[in-house]
Amino acid sequence: MNIVIITGASGGIGGQFALQLDGTLPAADGFWLIGRNREKLEALAGKLRHPSRRIALDLAGKDASGQLGALLESEKPAVRMLINCAGFGRTGSFEKTLLSDQTGQVDVNCRALVGITAVCLPYMRRGSRIIQLASSAGFLPQPGFAVYAATKAFVLSFSRALAQELYKKGIYVTAVCPGPVKTGFLETAGAAGNMLPIKKYTMVSASRVAAKALADSRRKRSVSVCGLPILAFWLLTKVCPHGLLILAVGAMKERKSVP
Repeated sequence: MNIVIITGASGGIGGQFALQLDGTLPAADGFWLIGRNREKLEALAGKLRHPSRRIALDLAGKDASGQLGALLESEKPAVRMLINCAGFGRTGSFEKTLLSDQTGQVDVNCRALVGITAVCLPYMRRGSRIIQLASSAGFLPQPGFAVYAATKAFVLSFSRALAQELYKKGIYVTAVCPGPVKTGFLETAGAAGNMLPIKKYTMVSASRVAAKALADSRRKRSVSVCGLPILAFWLLTKVCPHGLLILAVGAMKERKSVP
């Protein structure tokens, strides 16, 4: 049985991956859709032609990857593709943000992603692919978004290293680094009203991010960046000292806050 596993499938980019793959992976026998909201998973499954297993699982839980690992051990499918989309962020000063939110970002964005990847790897074979959702926030430290940006820098670094480790085995890893995306993420993060005006001009749709990521994954690229503005930002962070860029971003935030 060949399957595609998608975490964070209950909406946003994760849902788009499922919808787009549904029409392009005729050899897949089905999807395993993982998310916290079972109703949203049911709604997504109803739109898919492929059979779908809905797995309501909170990846913030300490044994989430263990539960998925037990299910894989029981059924022993061939994991043709793993797409780790689950994640969340919180904006605001680190000292004024709830500790549970700060550590929760690390738990879901980093620990769960590593755990899910680890339990799926034994069931992957040559030609299998892994897509990890990082972020352009991982290109540069982000005051006011400190923990989230740090978790995405981790995802980017981990994914690029894993891509090199697995390349000779014929398993290909792609880190996806979008800028602002039109999903409910910004509202959940508390960032919708605080976004810098320049970011609003770089916003793209979830369907566009998923399409670009799938194309880059097929091309065996280790990093997927959607849109010329975000690509330019990535290149800027490679040639310009981060200290100067952080000061520039801070100045823009202060200017925005002045009435």
